[in-house]
Amino acid sequence: MDDVIYKISQEKGLSDIHFQTGMPVALRINGSIIKQENNIVTKAQISKFISEHIKDSALEKLENEKNIDLAIQVKDIRFRANVFDSMNGRNIVLRKIESVIPNYDSLNFPSVLGDVIQNRNGLILVTGPTGCGKSTSLAAMINRINESRQANIITIEDPIEYIHQPKQSIISQREVGNHATTFASALRASLREDPDVILVGELRDLETVALALTAAETGHLVFGTVHTSGAPNTIHRIVDVFPPSQQDQIRAQIATCIKLVMTQRLIKKADDSGRVAAFEIMVSNVAVQNLIRENKIHQIPSAMQTGAGDGMLQMEKSIEQLLSAGVINYDEAH
Repeated sequence: MDDVIYKISQEKGLSDIHFQTGMPVALRINGSIIKQENNIVTKAQISKFISEHIKDSALEKLENEKNIDLAIQVKDIRFRANVFDSMNGRNIVLRKIESVIPNYDSLNFPSVLGDVIQNRNGLILVTGPTGCGKSTSLAAMINRINESRQANIITIEDPIEYIHQPKQSIISQREVGNHATTFASALRASLREDPDVILVGELRDLETVALALTAAETGHLVFGTVHTSGAPNTIHRIVDVFPPSQQDQIRAQIATCIKLVMTQRLIKKADDSGRVAAFEIMVSNVAVQNLIRENKIHQIPSAMQTGAGDGMLQMEKSIEQLLSAGVINYDEAH
C-alpha cells in the first residue's frame, strides 16, 4: 500500500487520499474528489497499513476511541493521517504535508499581515474550514519570523506538519500525543520555557483558550487557529467556550490582546493550475476593541468596511480583486 500511496502522491494538486474498505481510492485534487474506479481498497490493505504505521499505544487508542490522528511518513513524503471505523469497516484519510515551507511573499497575503506579525505580543488568529490552507499560512508566518528575528519560537501541533529549521530564531516543535498529552498542558509548560512566539495548532477548549489569552497579554506573540468563518464568528466562538459569568471578562481580555483575525478560503484558479487563497482581515483598532468590549460583535463587519485604511479587507472584496485580475472565474468564486 505504501507504493500505491507514494505513486498517488505525485499527482499535481493533490491534497488528500481517501481509503474506504471495499470502495475505490478517492483523491482530492484542487478541491474536487476524483475516484479511481479500478483501484478498490481491501480490508487486508487497510490492516497492513495499520500494522506498519501505528504503534501499540496508538493502536490501543484506536481500538478504544474508534478513531485516531497521527503523522506518518511514506518514503520521503509526510502525511497527516486519520484512521476511523465506519459502517463499511476501517477507513483512512491521508492529508499530504508539503515538505517545503512556502515562501511568505508567494502566498499574496494582504500587506498589513507583514506588519502585524512583527508585534512582540498579542493574539493572531487564522480561521476557516478544514483544508483551506491555515497550516500553510501559519508555517509561512512562523518562517518569516524565524528568518527575521532573534526569538524563541515554540509550536504545539497535532500533528507536526511543516518542519522548521532554526535560522535567526531558535525553534521547538511539540506534537500532541508524542511530546505532550494535550494542547493545554503543552501551552502551560511553554510559558516556563522562555518563549517569544507560541503557535497553538487549535484553540478548541476552555483551558487552551484561557492560557492563550493570558500568554498574549503577558508579552508573548501567540498564533492560533479556529474552525470558524469570519471575525465575528471567531470572537463569538472564543467567548462562548467560557461560562456566561466569565464572558464579560473574556471579551475585555480579547479586546486587549487581539491583533488580527484572518479568514481564508481556497478557490480553484481559472487556468486549472491549482488553487489561490482569498482573505478576510480584521485588524484590531480602537473601534473594533470597543465593539468587542461592549458585546456589539455583530457590528464588526461595518467597522471592517470603514477600516480599509487600517488594512481591513472583507472576503467579498478579496474575491472581487481575484475575479477582476482573471485569476479565478465567477462559477468557482460563488
